Amino acid sequence: MKFEEMKLRVPNLKTLEGKLSKITEDLKNAKDAKDAISAVNKYFKISNDVNSDITIINIRFTLDTTKKEYIKANDKINEIQPIISDYFQKFEKEMVNSKFKKELETKFGTLLFTQIENGFKCFDEKIIPELQEENRLVSEYEALLASAKIEYKGEVLNLSQIGKYMSDKDRDTRIESAKLYYGFLSENDAKLGEIYDKLVKIRTQIAHKLGFKNYIELGYLRLGRVDYNAEMVKGYREQIKKDVVPVVYKLRKNQAKRLGYKKPLFLDYNLFFKEGNAKPCGNTDYLVKCASKMYHEMGTESGEFFDFMVENHLMDLDAKAGKQGGGYMTFIPRYKSPFIFANSNGTSSDVDTLTHEVGHAFQGYLCRNVKVPNYQMPTLEACEIDSMSMEFFAWPWMELFFKDGADKYRFAHLDGAISFLPYGAEVDEFQHFVYENPDATHEERCKKWAELEKIYRPWMNFGDFDYLNSGKMWIRQHHIFGTPFYYIDYTLAQVLALQFKCEMDKNREKAWKKYIKLLKMGGRYPFLTLVEKDKLRNPFIDGNVKKVIKPQIKVLNNFEKEFE
Repeated sequence: MKFEEMKLRVPNLKTLEGKLSKITEDLKNAKDAKDAISAVNKYFKISNDVNSDITIINIRFTLDTTKKEYIKANDKINEIQPIISDYFQKFEKEMVNSKFKKELETKFGTLLFTQIENGFKCFDEKIIPELQEENRLVSEYEALLASAKIEYKGEVLNLSQIGKYMSDKDRDTRIESAKLYYGFLSENDAKLGEIYDKLVKIRTQIAHKLGFKNYIELGYLRLGRVDYNAEMVKGYREQIKKDVVPVVYKLRKNQAKRLGYKKPLFLDYNLFFKEGNAKPCGNTDYLVKCASKMYHEMGTESGEFFDFMVENHLMDLDAKAGKQGGGYMTFIPRYKSPFIFANSNGTSSDVDTLTHEVGHAFQGYLCRNVKVPNYQMPTLEACEIDSMSMEFFAWPWMELFFKDGADKYRFAHLDGAISFLPYGAEVDEFQHFVYENPDATHEERCKKWAELEKIYRPWMNFGDFDYLNSGKMWIRQHHIFGTPFYYIDYTLAQVLALQFKCEMDKNREKAWKKYIKLLKMGGRYPFLTLVEKDKLRNPFIDGNVKKVIKPQIKVLNNFEKEFE
């Protein structure tokens, strides 16, 4: 089914409660394991239907945050989603207390029950009002950023659209556009700070109501992390400080020399070559045609998948007024359909986003027939391995997208992958500070960010950008507002994607088979078990980050020689 044919439908609470009450009774009164399994399968069907309705509403709202019909539907979902969670949990409690639990575990796997029991720790009907308020505040933040209307060069632009000028080869253009971009955030700083403060306090209140010391442990459980904790993440961040920050500092020095700047500004690092960064040789229609050729040549399954995406209009790639910023992939279970959302703006990031989100979508497509909803997709850090690795598997086809600029793209992409790690760790340490100190003021939070900037990215020079000198760059990062502690997942996945890159440099076919195996495992195992089963290195073990960085620095050095 084409996306525009998928009906916008708000779940009816009364009908849903009736259906769930019936199958809860059916499970409770099951005469044998067959009856119990039947009730659980009916529950999966209801769950898929409800989540499909919610997902379609979320997509429509992010595509146009100004349309009244979508605003109304999104507001309603923010209100009823916690109530729906309560209905689901009542059935799940019957599952874990069922006299046929052992047979259910044999049929559906023990991980499902581990996830359900962790879910009990994250939810209680007494926190429904707070969850509703949390949802409302995240939507308010997204709508405020999407409302930007910035006049520049005869156009009215949103934040995604003006972003392309911040990597322009003309330095004055970079500075002018950055001042407008951060000027919008500065004008709305008080409101954005207020929204975030309310989010921190409401999440802390939720954590306290559920019996947690603070939001951190709850935040980890919400993300489905069952095999690692904050202490392990802290040790991983130390690897980045020790083994990656000095490497990236050297990359920035090389970049400044290449550009001819003795004291580069932060926005100069958006430019890799004096003559300009590699740019795609066409619009999004052109990119999709290139991607179609690439995915058909990459493999039979990837070609079939991409045809499915194109034929069913399951990608919305262009930036436009009223559209939420950023990019994402989501999955609509009823139609077994992934959906890709992006904000293309004519820069190389359009190709990054397309290949990245396609990695997510390809995994969703390969696992579209998995019966247990929890196993259709892995937890977020494992999802990001799928997407970030696909960015590297796409390298041999970059001439399609960039023609003569393909090597410039590859160089900037690999440099960016390594350089991202300190920033991702900085976001994570910042969030741990925030939720350990929920009563900190907006100014204190910004001061902490500025301190962390000196540790993780000491090369950053903000010149006369007072807004950024005061430690406010974090406000543009959607994940900090919407999904606390998610951002470190990108770095964990990047380290594993770089391992795939090392392996594909040696034997591409073998690496591809290993990648497909990972995708098809979906969410059947927790993160570290997936890593182990796919024979990837555990990023939490000291030294493993360095092992994947070192060979790729040699690749960058070879590119540097090519550009001399």
